[in-house]
Amino acid sequence: MSSNRPITSICVYCGSGFGGDPVFAENAALLGRLMAEQGINLVYGGGNVGLMGTVAQSVLDHGGYVTGIIPDFLKSREKLLDDVQETIVVPDMHTRKRLMFEKADAFVALPGGIGTLEELVEQMTWSQLGRHTKPILMLSTKGFWKPLLTLIAHMREQGFIRPGLELNYLVAERVEEVIPMIEDAARRIGIVRNEAAIESRF
Repeated sequence: MSSNRPITSICVYCGSGFGGDPVFAENAALLGRLMAEQGINLVYGGGNVGLMGTVAQSVLDHGGYVTGIIPDFLKSREKLLDDVQETIVVPDMHTRKRLMFEKADAFVALPGGIGTLEELVEQMTWSQLGRHTKPILMLSTKGFWKPLLTLIAHMREQGFIRPGLELNYLVAERVEEVIPMIEDAARRIGIVRNEAAIESRF
């Protein structure tokens, strides 16, 4: 991989199910292939189920590197992929999320459920509070994230997202846009990671 690439690893948040449309899994597999082909490592939740298993298996199938981070209590429910190069078993969800943050240069949210939403919003909050400048992108396949974007606009209109505390995020509708968009953001803004400040504040 070229040393001047601003992004070397992406944390992908996504569902442990497949959702109601095959295009969700198709896009997860395509993202995994594109990451592997461009030498970008995957950081993810460690399981082999649903979209998370699909994106990880696709990265592996195309010669990429995968780091899976999973809490001990989920090992039986979300079985680990055998071929993952790095698996980290942690004691709890808080440790999992912290390590995923530390090991990633950017965050991409595919369609998912409440866990995916919680992880996405946490990174948006940390960014809003100035704890990092890592790109955060929602892949809004078939408008999946539109209700969240509407809610964010509503929060802004009602004065709860104020000037100076804007949310920093990107939205892509096509998988092919994901990597170019986050790399462009990383080049423009730079990547600042301030784990110590996050630890002291949260």
